[in-house]
Amino acid sequence: MRLTQGQFSFLPDLTDDEIKQQITYALNQGWAVAVESTDDPHPRNIYWDMWGTPMFDIADAAGVMMEINACRKANKGKYIKVLAFDSQKGFESVRMSFIIDRPAEEKGFELIRSEGPGRKVDYTIRSYATEKPAGARY
Repeated sequence: MRLTQGQFSFLPDLTDDEIKQQITYALNQGWAVAVESTDDPHPRNIYWDMWGTPMFDIADAAGVMMEINACRKANKGKYIKVLAFDSQKGFESVRMSFIIDRPAEEKGFELIRSEGPGRKVDYTIRSYATEKPAGARY
């Protein structure tokens, strides 16, 4: 199973040159770039660990790539993504988000069905990765 979140999720993994091109595009738009990682890739998990602070002052993609490589070294086997934040009044939100690293084996998700009163059926999606405690999932 392959996790599909963010831009480019249905394409093969981006190379470092392609990642650098996307970062260059974001910086040319005036967007701040941030790097995040997690070992719980559930689609509703919006609390990924931020690597450092958003890079509001970096104007060159090489500086961002240095931070990405440091994050990769510290977070081997985890999901890592790049975000581009537009701080312009009226937008003030993430404009671009894509996964750049992922574990060699992706665990996938389980669909849990529960029946309630009045024939009510609820479904929950749970990541198989959460069977282990945080930090030991991959």
